[in-house]
Amino acid sequence: MPIDARIAKDPAGHERRGTPRADVDLEAHVREMGTTGTEARVLNISSEGFMAETTTEHEVGARVWLILPGRERASAIVRWTAAGKLGAQFAEPLSEVALAQIGA
Repeated sequence: MPIDARIAKDPAGHERRGTPRADVDLEAHVREMGTTGTEARVLNISSEGFMAETTTEHEVGARVWLILPGRERASAIVRWTAAGKLGAQFAEPLSEVALAQIGA
């Protein structure tokens, strides 16, 4: 028996993320495990994840490294992709110190 279902926006406008993201404009590098990666622009970030623009297609569920100049790389899992953007969840949350260094 098929199920007819749709994803709808929350009518109350609640944020689905656990942690609000800070808008940023950061040059970065996104690299899937075992590849050379590509340049990216991080558009928002929080301790839990980030959204970035990139010219490389990534599969949902792919493990990637987010590499910001002058900072340690962070492992993340791609949760969604659309129109040259991706959203990813960090494997381990970033510390408040790391976010402050990024400027978020």
